[in-house]
Order: sequence, then C-alpha cells, then structure tokens
Amino acid sequence: MHRKQSGLSMVGFLLVAAVVALVVILGMKSVPAVIEYYTILKNVKAVANGAEVRGAGTVADYRNAFSKRSIMDEMSSVTAQDLEIAKDSSGVEISFAYSRKVPLWGPVSLMFDFEGSASGSNVVP
Repeated sequence: MHRKQSGLSMVGFLLVAAVVALVVILGMKSVPAVIEYYTILKNVKAVANGAEVRGAGTVADYRNAFSKRSIMDEMSSVTAQDLEIAKDSSGVEISFAYSRKVPLWGPVSLMFDFEGSASGSNVVP
C-alpha cells in the first residue's frame, strides 16, 4: 500500500517563514510610532479636560500644560507649538496633525499621517 505524504515542503516552509518575518518586522518598526500617537492623544485629552487649565486658562496655559506632560512622557513628534488651540465661550478644542517616517530597510520606509483632537469644557466644577 502506497501512502501519500502530507505536510509542508521546504519551499513552502521558507515562503511561510518569509511572510511571518516580514509581518514581525513591520510590527516591530511601526508599533512604537502608534504607541507614541496614542500617548500624544491621551495628553491632549488630559490637557483639554484637566483641572490644571480649566476655567479662565489662556492658549499659552494650554501649551504650557502640554509641554509639561510631553516632557514627562518624552514625546518629541508634537511640541506645544504644533497644537491648534481654538477657544470660545463653551470650551476649548485642541487638535494636532503630524507625519512620521519609519525606515524599514534600505530605501523602503513607512509613512504614517497621524491626527487627533480633543474638546474640553470651560465650566469649573
């Protein structure tokens, strides 16, 4: 009785390993950029809704609060001057946008375009 073997050939194994390696490399290179974006977004939301500037804070106060938070979290992609701050009688809207180029190998890079915003109320609890 002749039995047919089943399984993965050497060529198939190498192809699967190459695809898995590519996915792992892309993940390892891009995850820090995404984590930094969510850290920036978290800090912008905290400044917009935080008690440190709530009430009669000026645009400079919001920028200073963000600068303090960005120093603590070691963020460099967005500075306080990069924030778009719109303030009116109902509250404040803070937004930002930036691009981040992540080199992969040789001339190949990934380009991320991040943007985010947060709203806060001027009402003092």
